[in-house]
Amino acid sequence: MTPVPRDRGAPYAQAVADNAAQDQLRLNVPGHSADAGSAPELIEFFGEDTVRKDISPLLGGVDLGPDNPLSRATALAAEAWGARRTWFLTNGASQANRMGALVFGALGGPLQQVVVQRSAHSSFIDGIILAGLTPAFAQPLIDDRYGIAHGLSPRELARVLAATNDPKGVYVVTPSYFGAVADVAALAEVAHAAGVPIMVDEAWGAHFGFHEDLPANALSRGADLVVSSTHKLGGSLTQSAMLHLGDGPFGDALEPLVQRALMITMSTSPSSLLLSSLDIARQSLQTGWDRIGASIAAAERIRTRVRDAGVFGIVSDTWDFEEIVATDPLRVSIDVRRAGFNGHAVREELMRTEGIYTEISTDSCIVAFLGPGYEPDVDRFVDALHRLEPVGRLAYADTHALPLPHFGRPSMRPRDAWFSPAVTIGAREAVGRVSADTLAAYPPGIPNLLPGEIITAEVVDFLRTVAASPGGHVRGAIDPAVDRLRVVEN
Repeated sequence: MTPVPRDRGAPYAQAVADNAAQDQLRLNVPGHSADAGSAPELIEFFGEDTVRKDISPLLGGVDLGPDNPLSRATALAAEAWGARRTWFLTNGASQANRMGALVFGALGGPLQQVVVQRSAHSSFIDGIILAGLTPAFAQPLIDDRYGIAHGLSPRELARVLAATNDPKGVYVVTPSYFGAVADVAALAEVAHAAGVPIMVDEAWGAHFGFHEDLPANALSRGADLVVSSTHKLGGSLTQSAMLHLGDGPFGDALEPLVQRALMITMSTSPSSLLLSSLDIARQSLQTGWDRIGASIAAAERIRTRVRDAGVFGIVSDTWDFEEIVATDPLRVSIDVRRAGFNGHAVREELMRTEGIYTEISTDSCIVAFLGPGYEPDVDRFVDALHRLEPVGRLAYADTHALPLPHFGRPSMRPRDAWFSPAVTIGAREAVGRVSADTLAAYPPGIPNLLPGEIITAEVVDFLRTVAASPGGHVRGAIDPAVDRLRVVEN
């Protein structure tokens, strides 16, 4: 058994709790003043203790002054993840992605090229627009059997880097939404050989490295910047995240730029509750080896029961791609199309009739996530799944997965298209025109259409199909059905 690290506490969270326990006369923000007279409904909903811990920033003994509890908390996080430095974020991993784009821009200024995995999260594309970067896209592995995108191969990264003039950075995504892990060590070697830093969006791998049966984290494999969406599978509150800086060849150049990017993307009133949750999540991951192991075992029990029943399939059992070097054991992806079901409808039905919430669905799959330390009722989930019958809206209407559309041809820089005068026209009429917006089927938030790309009939059909599916949503669409699109005027 791996030894459990010594519990070094959660210094920032403890400082917030100590502050809340004081006998205070609050004549400052937040305006609720933690008082039953000014905020009775808030206290009734959250409880007095939570409201009292919602404190203002810049307090001595909490986050102000040398060696304050917040700085100690971030130092402990850097040590836990193996980072040179770690920043706590309260605007989610989306903030980290935008920060990374701004950092790449600061390395060379606007118009600079960066190599970007085309299945990047939409928030990094937002960052490209803000920073005025020119993306050179590298194509990820596409699993045509299920219509899902995974990671990037070192071969593809090397190809795009060789064809790109003076790139300033590389951005890749791993693990995928389905838990497939790319070869970060090889990708970092390729990027560093080209003389550029590599940023890894490890949003779905905040827990990596905290148990011997989990994949290693990206920092340990040579990444220079790593995005950690800590609330996803790290245990912190929603909208909290971390950005880690590796102690590699670019650390000296990147560190001041990350700090500058933080200052123009952060809230000037960061939530003490979110920051405390990051501190506590780190503590929990570091000391929770046994609990994490129990979650891994529970996830395997789900997979085993599904396999033994022979009705549905386990998606990760079909992976035989050399680009996938590991799999997150806390992700359970179930092929329901094999039994004649529509994945979106199954997810909605389980929520509606059984109170069972899975993370995402595609037309052919549902994906369950187990937070590290969580042991769900395996029988409740598996039995409910097998009680479903593939009739009516639950039935799959086709024999093939909805394929991911081919991306449209870039015609303008994303920033130029986004800021250009635009007109709104019918989706069919927009085919062949230049998109002014980023549109991404959610989940997982991978843009299917970017500002500056030519709109294709294939992309329009895909987005409208997703929008019409149970629980379907297209981020960036100006109407829920994707009946209309914004295009560059000229």
